[in-house]
Amino acid sequence: MILGAIGVVLLGWLALTFNRFIRLRQLLREAWSGIEVQLKRRHDLIPQLVEAVKGYRDYEQRLLEHITELRARCLSIEQIKPRGEAETELSHELKSFLAIAEAYPDLKANEQFLNLQRTLAGVEDDIQLARRYYNGTVRDFNVEVESFPSLLVAKAWGFRLADYFELESATEGSAPTVKL
Repeated sequence: MILGAIGVVLLGWLALTFNRFIRLRQLLREAWSGIEVQLKRRHDLIPQLVEAVKGYRDYEQRLLEHITELRARCLSIEQIKPRGEAETELSHELKSFLAIAEAYPDLKANEQFLNLQRTLAGVEDDIQLARRYYNGTVRDFNVEVESFPSLLVAKAWGFRLADYFELESATEGSAPTVKL
């Protein structure tokens, strides 16, 4: 009788813990989807930015080509950690791109370019919000994976630590400055 009660309690705990992992894994997927939506918005803006400055012959052609290559590389990476590294590099290059634009008065006055620049700044803010939500979800999931006794369930069913989506430094994560 006592063994049966212990068995029922143990099975109940096992089911609740397993279901908690499933819920957290689904939240991770949802959070990553939010990041991907924002990254896609940013990636969709890049060709428009490049097109907006193509008319300025003396503009930094090498930088435009590099940004285009980085965009393609980011789109091809599926793993979170390498994707974060590539996106960090793309963010850095976009900041350089916008900083160099400050030296071109005609470009700074171009309404299409200014609208794209404002939109990009908003997208960068949205990426930061999505990244914070995702990383908070990763934290909760990883706490469960590493905490006793839930780590027993994690090991038994193959739940592994999730990767954070990180930038190299906090300054890398700031939105591009839009000067009007």
